[in-house]
Amino acid sequence: MVYFTAANAALGYLWVEIPLFILTMIYPAGFFVVQPNEARVLVLFGKYIGSVRESGFNYANPFAIKRHVSLRIRNFNSEKIKVNDLHGNPIEIAAVVVWRVVDSARALFDVDHYENFIAIQSETAIRALASEYPYDAEDEDVPSLRGRPQEISERMKHQVQSRLDIAGIEITDARISHLAYSPEIAQTMLRRQQAQAVIAARKKIVEGAVSMVDQALRTLSEQKIVTLDEDKKATMVNNLLVALVSESQAQPVINTGTLYQ
Repeated sequence: MVYFTAANAALGYLWVEIPLFILTMIYPAGFFVVQPNEARVLVLFGKYIGSVRESGFNYANPFAIKRHVSLRIRNFNSEKIKVNDLHGNPIEIAAVVVWRVVDSARALFDVDHYENFIAIQSETAIRALASEYPYDAEDEDVPSLRGRPQEISERMKHQVQSRLDIAGIEITDARISHLAYSPEIAQTMLRRQQAQAVIAARKKIVEGAVSMVDQALRTLSEQKIVTLDEDKKATMVNNLLVALVSESQAQPVINTGTLYQ
């Protein structure tokens, strides 16, 4: 016959209540909330067991560590970087990189502090890109940092993306936010740009003047308005070019005689 004493009853009560108490304290620790555009990375005793990306109220192993990762789109604004362009000219360049985490596990475990990794790799890509192109180019067909902003943007996005794939980062946009010659050569390069602009403008003027003179001579000849020998053609070409190319207003001279008097 088994006798139930008060001590046995108390011991049995403890055997039931202690597990219930422990279960009651531990079980709620498995509940967690995921906000929109956020993720929770689950790690159990040092082992990655999955990620939760769906927003709402969720439950996981209460012993698992739930690490938070934001999936929102964010910007990285680089500092002004001093670097030499393709021609060796010192320039200042800065860029804005728009990025987001697409693989939360890789962002946490494949690199150390993924935000710092993004900053360093983005600045490295900007330096590399700036050294591949000239600041400016006289020929419009030659790509340059200032002359081809869309092409440079796409190239920068590709370079930054290739460096950040390892961290599970997606680059949605990358653009130059600041571009200028370094202060020590800024005035010199400005004068050079002005001189190049003047030369290009004068070249266009001369090309247009030659075309107009050619058209005038051809029209006079075809319509037989006047017959010109080679000397008269040379004199006419000279006068027309002077009138068309000169920066000052041309003054007409009326010749009442002949060309040879």
